[in-house]
Amino acid sequence: MGVLQNVVRGLVRGSDRMAEITSKMGPKSFNRGRGTKMVGYLTSNRKFVKVKEMVPQLIVPDLTGFKLRPYVSYKASEGEEEEMTAEKLFMETVAPAIQKDLEKGTFDANNLEKYGLESTQEGKLFKLYPKNYVQ
Repeated sequence: MGVLQNVVRGLVRGSDRMAEITSKMGPKSFNRGRGTKMVGYLTSNRKFVKVKEMVPQLIVPDLTGFKLRPYVSYKASEGEEEEMTAEKLFMETVAPAIQKDLEKGTFDANNLEKYGLESTQEGKLFKLYPKNYVQ
């Protein structure tokens, strides 16, 4: 087909700019894949070199004898567990150890690392105290 014929056909039909781009419409390098990552690289000679470290590996545990099924029905009832809050998490994890040390008389406020807490916020992305506290 000639160039003039293509131009006339484009004017008559109109161009569909909202349509999804396909491999036929794009440039030579366009690949209409599914968003997967390349597992290698192209050389200057347009030769593909596969790199073993770039190939994803799926690590699946052995589920023989596992009784639960992977599907959860939409008809399943809502859970009865309460929402986890920071206070509830603290009361379940750290508070019993602090309570025990208070009763023994060995609690030291300067040794919070013993309970899994951090004494300072140095090196953190943002400091929680005193600048970012709501006043």
